Amino acid sequence: MSVSTAALDPSVCAPLPVLGQDVTVPLVTGGEVTYAALDYAASAPALQRVWDDVAAYAPYYGSVHRGAGYLSQLSTDLFENSRRTVAEFLGCRPEDQVVFTRSTTDSLNLLAAAIPANCQVFVYETEHHASLLPWRDAQVTYLDAPRTPGQAVETLERALADRDPYGPALVCVTGASNVTGELWPVKELAAAAHAHGARIVLDAAQLAPHHPVDIAELDVDWVAFSGHKLYAPFGSGVLAGRADWLQAAEPYLAGGGASRRVARRADGGVDVDWHITAARHEAGSPNVIGVYSIASACKALTEAGFDNLVARERELVSRVREGLAEVPEVQVLSLFGDDAPRVGVISFVVRGWNSSHFAAALSAEYGIGVRDGLFCAHPLVRTLLGSDPQDPGECGAPEAEPGERSLNAIRVSFGAGTPDEHIDRFLRAVTELVREGAQWKYRTEDGRCVPDRGEAAQV
Repeated sequence: MSVSTAALDPSVCAPLPVLGQDVTVPLVTGGEVTYAALDYAASAPALQRVWDDVAAYAPYYGSVHRGAGYLSQLSTDLFENSRRTVAEFLGCRPEDQVVFTRSTTDSLNLLAAAIPANCQVFVYETEHHASLLPWRDAQVTYLDAPRTPGQAVETLERALADRDPYGPALVCVTGASNVTGELWPVKELAAAAHAHGARIVLDAAQLAPHHPVDIAELDVDWVAFSGHKLYAPFGSGVLAGRADWLQAAEPYLAGGGASRRVARRADGGVDVDWHITAARHEAGSPNVIGVYSIASACKALTEAGFDNLVARERELVSRVREGLAEVPEVQVLSLFGDDAPRVGVISFVVRGWNSSHFAAALSAEYGIGVRDGLFCAHPLVRTLLGSDPQDPGECGAPEAEPGERSLNAIRVSFGAGTPDEHIDRFLRAVTELVREGAQWKYRTEDGRCVPDRGEAAQV
């Protein structure tokens, strides 16, 4: 997945307008500051373009696939045109289906419910829980964390060579790590899977907002991603790819919209003919606003020019990594090493600091929002921290007190809407906190590190 940067000048690609750019937040030290949203990997702010498109459509809201009225017909057309927009954005093949879901997690659980009986699933321990955990009814092989892209391919090839060659198999892999931001060798993994008769699903939750994703070019069987990471509002997601397993499976949800015909039998039972299109797995009234917002985001990113967006983000990644490297107490977490290509997701720990304490100080004293914890990727973070898999520590609920070592990390993430000033403020804040300490006292409350409203620290 290479992107040419020839003749590109990152400075000509300004940040895309997003909601919340002018929001101010209070500081415990007094005054207010414009909020620096640096938690894109959890949820990116919605693009202003997306919000404007949704607002323009809102007065014309109507039921989808349900009514003969003008607004219903308009909403149905918008819904299905959005499906075509997403298919184009992902480079879908003519026979692929685009199914709308609630999120990446929902998409992968849908696929897990559709895999054939006796399917063997291969998944790396480095995956987000959304792609690590759905395969409860399958025979799952968990692969150890690789330390190079080449090792990732070799590990998969060995595992596939040892499988039952006659049964169905599925490989699940991330496109970009939600912990380290590192890009995975998706095309090479797809080739290895297909060479051994397996299929592959790409978790593109962290990849699609930062980098072009082309199903046909990568030769993957399915792609899953979430709208709320793609600069759209919460509540929508996509599963796109091969139709055969989805058509053969029972509907993910049983209800209206998934059925073509329902009739009573003479014996009192019910006969149902289910749709074979994407509607088979979209029962109920669809989230037309969420679907339209995803399509709008796809158009906005395409029109902005992904090459320019990637080039600018690469520049921001370099600035953050170089700035953190100047602070000896900071250890950046990585699987593949410093030279690995990555998106704007960087996790680190600070020697002498509890990660929750550090993140709380960034928020309370500098107005910077980052994430701390295990990032819903517990096995990966524990591997990167060199801790025992049974050591304590929970996603988003650190147990250590301020000043104590924690088995968690801090994650800074950014993207197409991030201003340069937010990056500069973050690097300045890290340096000041490490060198001068926090200006305020903190305590643990309900598993979170929060400012103690009583008094400032003695510095």
